[in-house]
Amino acid sequence: MIAREANAAAARWVAREAAGTPGFAGAFFHGSIVGMPDDQTVAATSDLDLMVVRDGAPPPVKPGKIVEDGVVLDVTDLAWDELGMAEHVLGQYHLAGSFRFPSVIADPTGCLLPLQEAVAAGFAERHWVRRRCADAVERIERNLRGAAAAELFHDKVTSWLFGTGVTTHVPLVAALRNPTVRTRYAAVRDLLVEHDRRADYEMLLHLQGSAGMTRSQVDGHLVALGEVFDVAAAAVTTPVYYASDISPEARSIAIDGSRELIERGDHREAVFWIVATYARCLSILHRDAPPEASLQFDPAFRALLGDLGVTSPADIEGRATEVRAAIPWLLGVAEVIMDNVRRET
Repeated sequence: MIAREANAAAARWVAREAAGTPGFAGAFFHGSIVGMPDDQTVAATSDLDLMVVRDGAPPPVKPGKIVEDGVVLDVTDLAWDELGMAEHVLGQYHLAGSFRFPSVIADPTGCLLPLQEAVAAGFAERHWVRRRCADAVERIERNLRGAAAAELFHDKVTSWLFGTGVTTHVPLVAALRNPTVRTRYAAVRDLLVEHDRRADYEMLLHLQGSAGMTRSQVDGHLVALGEVFDVAAAAVTTPVYYASDISPEARSIAIDGSRELIERGDHREAVFWIVATYARCLSILHRDAPPEASLQFDPAFRALLGDLGVTSPADIEGRATEVRAAIPWLLGVAEVIMDNVRRET
């Protein structure tokens, strides 16, 4: 399916399912679909992110994965207060990119279109780029603090992993590129190779622990993930934020998408989402399944983490310290990329 068709499917869903709901204040595209040429093919292993803006507090659980005319939509509710003025959005690295190009699907209040235009006008200004890089660093810190505070090992892993994974977003933000989620390591690899900074990319893999992992290792871990994924997807009842990521609708993204990365030689880049998904599956089983379910799949999870060099909470603390120590270097890389991008434009 091409982007034009996927976008039309999303717009139909918004008009039918979202527009008439209480507090509906608009909708816009988010993520990699923003700015994608109309005739570009959307991969079957990708979803289409869209944000539904609400006047007032959004529901506590996001709608998540919804299939519309063959397109997997990943729908998130967002309070209007989280957008606000253009100056606020321009400093938010996870939001600003959604408004760099035309992205508004519905604007019943007449506020989203002017916001999009204002953000687009200031998006490339260096002080806003620096602010978004700093915002990404703040998210790294929040996640690493979350790892220290979490009680359960798989929850510690999740927070540490996402904190470490945001290190890839800092160079992408500096280059005015989409800070993608599942394929973040492949995206930052391509960027850093373009800027002749391959060693910096290897450092990012080192911080995650996947720099030396082989394809056969990752292949085995993906097989194990497929087994726990299906059990967790059938067991989930607690309405956690990421529940729809562990669902039959999301299997093509989590499992087939990871396999696609491995088969094209990006096995080290596939590790991030494999670990994230495995940890979330264990979190679901811990809450929503008998204790023996978690115990059944824990050894394979430990083997995966062992290949990353993480075997205990103490290891996570040590790795978090290593990430924090790398932040000045990371911001230095971002400055170089900002300089290169300015010269190129």
